[in-house]
Amino acid sequence: MLKIAELRFNSRGVYVEGIITEVGKPREVNLRAGGKARVAEAILTDETGSIKLNLWNEDTRRVKKGDRVRIENGYVTVFKGEKRLNVGRYGKLSVNE
Repeated sequence: MLKIAELRFNSRGVYVEGIITEVGKPREVNLRAGGKARVAEAILTDETGSIKLNLWNEDTRRVKKGDRVRIENGYVTVFKGEKRLNVGRYGKLSVNE
């Protein structure tokens, strides 16, 4: 299990947990492959720092401020100069209130 401060750009197979301190409003986006998806941005925080967490589709409804979440097999990207944590197709997001 990593701490948020240990996450680096291009990290793969990331296991991290923390508290959701903020959740943005979901919006609908057009996908490159066609179709649409719902996406929202949340802030995941632990004792070492915080990172933006991208939430997709059903995860936008599952997560709320104050939830303790665990990301398994996530990955880190950089978007607009900021590190972002992603669950991805092969990852898992668990919510423990």
